[in-house]
Amino acid sequence: MGTCISTASSGIYDIEHGPENVVYYQETGKTGDGIDRNGSLHSQQGSKGLNQDCGIIYQGYGMEHGTFCGVFDGHGANGHVVSKLVRNRLPSLLLNQMNNIMKYDTTSYDKKDFEKWKEACVSAFRVMDKEVKLLENVDCACSGTTAVTVTKQGDDLLIANLGDSRAVLGKMGKNGIQAVQLTTDLKPCVPLEAERIRACNGRVLALKDESHVQRVWLPHEDSPGLAMSRAFGDFMLKNHGVISTPEVTCHRLTFSDQFLVLATDGVWDVLSNNEVVSIIWAAKSEDAAKAVVDAATAAWEHKYPTSRRDDCTVICLFFHSLHHNTESQTQPS
Repeated sequence: MGTCISTASSGIYDIEHGPENVVYYQETGKTGDGIDRNGSLHSQQGSKGLNQDCGIIYQGYGMEHGTFCGVFDGHGANGHVVSKLVRNRLPSLLLNQMNNIMKYDTTSYDKKDFEKWKEACVSAFRVMDKEVKLLENVDCACSGTTAVTVTKQGDDLLIANLGDSRAVLGKMGKNGIQAVQLTTDLKPCVPLEAERIRACNGRVLALKDESHVQRVWLPHEDSPGLAMSRAFGDFMLKNHGVISTPEVTCHRLTFSDQFLVLATDGVWDVLSNNEVVSIIWAAKSEDAAKAVVDAATAAWEHKYPTSRRDDCTVICLFFHSLHHNTESQTQPS
C-alpha cells in the first residue's frame, strides 16, 4: 500500500514514478489536526500476468472532510499504463472541471449542484480520454481501463461509473447488514449499451466457447472483442459505440449507511454483493479490503480451478466507526 501526504498538483504522481497499485493520499492544509483515515484498500495480482488494477483513496478532497476514491481496471497490452495514469490524473481533472463550471465552495455541498457535478464528471472523463490518446509511445488502440469513482462531499456520494467495476453500499436494515448496488455493470449485454454500439456499426456477440460473455467487435473484423461497453482508451472501438462518458448518479447518505465498497470485476465475478458486505462487516476496518480480496481469491480457486484468476482490487470507505461485536451481528438475508 502506498501512502503520500502532500498538497495537490497537476497529478498525484507522474506516470513513470507512480506508487504501488493502491495508494492512500491525504491532502494537507484542509484541517488543522490532520485527517483520520476512514478507509481500507488492497490489490492483488491475478494469474494472467502483470497487475493492471489501480485504486486510490484521496482524503481532504475538494472540501473539508471531502473524499475521492476510485478503482481502475486496465486491459490490453498497455492497460497497466492507462489505469495508473487515470488514477493519478483524474482527481485533479475533476476538480479543475468543477472550478471551471462554478466557484467551488470548500465548506459545503448542496444537492442542487448535482447537475454541475455531473457536467464536471463528464467533462473530466472526456479530457482524461484525450490525455490517454496523447500518451507518447503507448499504443492504446486496444488497451484501456474501466473506472468507478465516488466523491464524498458532505452527506452526498457522487458516483461516476465507466465500465464493469462496481460500487456497493453496506446498509444496516432490519435483518442486519445488507448490500445496495449503486452502479450498473456497463457491459455489451446491457440492452441500451448494445443498442448504442450497434447503431455505430459495432457488433455485439459472444464466442462459442464463452457463450455467457458478450463482447464488442469491429464491423468487419473479429477483433478486438472488448468485454465492456465503456472505457478510457480502446480507440479502435471509439467510432463503434464504446464511449468514455460515465454514468453519473448521486446518493444522499443516511445514518443506516455504514460503508461503501468499490471493487474491480475480478471480485464480482466470484462473490455476490451480499457476500462482500458481509465479509467487510465481519472484518476489522483496516483489514476489510484485504479480507474481501482473500475471499475472492479463494472463490476463484474453488469455482474456476482451471481458469486464469483475474486481478482483484477493493476499496472500502467507512462512514461510521466499525467498533462492533461481529459475533452479535446479524448477517445479510
